[in-house]
Amino acid sequence: MFDIGEHLTVPDEFSERERRSGLVWKQLVAGAMAGAVSRTGTAPLDRLKVFLQVHGSKSQGMNLWSGLRGMIKEGGVFSLWRGNGINVLKIAPESAIKFMAYEQMKCLIRGSKEGGSLRVQERFIAGSLAGATAQTIIYPMEVLKTRLTLRTTGQYSGVADCARKILKVEGAQAFYRGYLPNTVGIIPYAGIDLAVYETLKNAWLQRYCLDRGGNNSADPGVLVLLGCGTISSTCGQLASYPLALIRTRMQAQAITEGKPKLTMVGQFKYIISHEGVAGLYRGITPNFLKVIPAVSISYVVYERMKKILGFQVFDYA
Repeated sequence: MFDIGEHLTVPDEFSERERRSGLVWKQLVAGAMAGAVSRTGTAPLDRLKVFLQVHGSKSQGMNLWSGLRGMIKEGGVFSLWRGNGINVLKIAPESAIKFMAYEQMKCLIRGSKEGGSLRVQERFIAGSLAGATAQTIIYPMEVLKTRLTLRTTGQYSGVADCARKILKVEGAQAFYRGYLPNTVGIIPYAGIDLAVYETLKNAWLQRYCLDRGGNNSADPGVLVLLGCGTISSTCGQLASYPLALIRTRMQAQAITEGKPKLTMVGQFKYIISHEGVAGLYRGITPNFLKVIPAVSISYVVYERMKKILGFQVFDYA
């Protein structure tokens, strides 16, 4: 349930008891609120990442500090939060759609609504399909977020104005620019994220939480699961980041003057030939810098929301 501003494509497993009790939706609300506060707190780093992805080529000499100074010089300190509104707005529907799609995919894979938990490879397939479903529905908001993040002062008066101008000038297809690399990126991200998470969690359980009979004897705790999730998500990002960069550049093509309008494969070839392999990881530094503060903020807000909503997560044992 913890959000670090990336697309965590495999939702948490919920037991039948948790679904019947209504705990699932309370956790979704708490997770959405934690994600909203976390993304707001780390929005400057997220905007800097997008700027470096789009404008940080070697020819322009933009780096972490020059990019930050340039954004402040162009629009003031508050410009660092451009695009954050719609980024926060899409958290709740994205989480809800992903969870509902995940439950349906699990039922389809099993062939019925009865049965135990899925195997790792089945969770990977269900999570990938659920992530693709959620992204298909909310993807236009991703495009709007990128455009609003990169906008100059006075370019758009708000979300509605941005959507109206994109539709008028570029047509409806512009709202799905970069969709292919975004969807393809789900596969390595979800696969590595899930595999590393399961490996780390099971290793911890084997060492600390199994009794002599081989049964779970203790709850690994939120901090342990959070640590496993952070490491696994970071590994997933390393594998899928080039596709995320290509997606962002395709979303921003209409506002990057002097650069060719290319397809996914064309973007990949252009980056390799003009910027080298390192160009595929442009902007990854602020992306990693935001992990620790994002996770910390998410954890604190999530725990606070649990108290406000009056629920506790059921023990694993």
